[in-house]
Amino acid sequence: MARILALLSVLLAVEFSFGAPAVSKRSVSTLSASALSSLAPFTQFARAAYCPTSGLKDWSCGQACNALAGFQPTLVGGDGNGVQIFFVGYWPTQNTIVVAHEGTDPTQLVSDLTDINILMDPLDTNLFPGVSSNVLVHDGFRNEHALTAPAILTEVKRLMTVKNTKNVATIGHSLGGALAELDALFLTLNLPSDTSIQSVTFGTPRVGNAAFAQLIDTKVPNFKRVNNEKDIVPIVPGRFLGFLHPHGEIHIVSPGTAVACSGDDDATDSQCQIQTVPNIFVGNILDHLGPYEGINIGTIFCT
Repeated sequence: MARILALLSVLLAVEFSFGAPAVSKRSVSTLSASALSSLAPFTQFARAAYCPTSGLKDWSCGQACNALAGFQPTLVGGDGNGVQIFFVGYWPTQNTIVVAHEGTDPTQLVSDLTDINILMDPLDTNLFPGVSSNVLVHDGFRNEHALTAPAILTEVKRLMTVKNTKNVATIGHSLGGALAELDALFLTLNLPSDTSIQSVTFGTPRVGNAAFAQLIDTKVPNFKRVNNEKDIVPIVPGRFLGFLHPHGEIHIVSPGTAVACSGDDDATDSQCQIQTVPNIFVGNILDHLGPYEGINIGTIFCT
């Protein structure tokens, strides 16, 4: 933990002494109570992804599974160490195929050390056909995503046929949010053009460069990334390294109050994440776990 905080301190200490990618001024609007409460099922899916695979296979993972009664998992994989836990299944009430990934949290930092790998590389065009080599992403996230992408795509295609649906949702928290963000683009590029893809992530770090953020903006318009209060994870890796969040920020300012911040991330809006948490010294790592409107996410909350 100390090693990772030290690394983040270095990254954030120089964030504002170097240039960051230019972005246009955003608008900020208060999220309605109904819009905020509508995120709850996605939060529970992200929470469930931290549970043991034995409880995911028969959907008996405790409170998260109980909150999503009727969900039908059809593919469960990963071990939480070499490969993040993930699941794919059918959500009957929404006629939607769900893809969810486990993340990392302060209680289980060993889960995946790719979080501190800050190299950026082009996406594999075998997985992301037609994407320019100018589009760069975090090397560790890219490699982790590649471990599960083919199996996930095969299962999503199968379920789309079996369930006669064109709706797909990718979901995750922390590292799992980064994987869900990559999944959203990956599935968009590999599924029929009339597929409706949405992505909802929580406490997600920056995944790629400005070209990647712009590609998400264009290809995945139904994208939401939810940040909780003073969580430090969404402000790393630093923008001075060329990383940039795409659109879709929802910032939970306090319990029951959230704002929607349009456009890609910048440091000008007082209620959005970067201004609220300009560096890790004023942030709170515990906010990474929630509560996201009463729901905590992480291994210790799989009950």
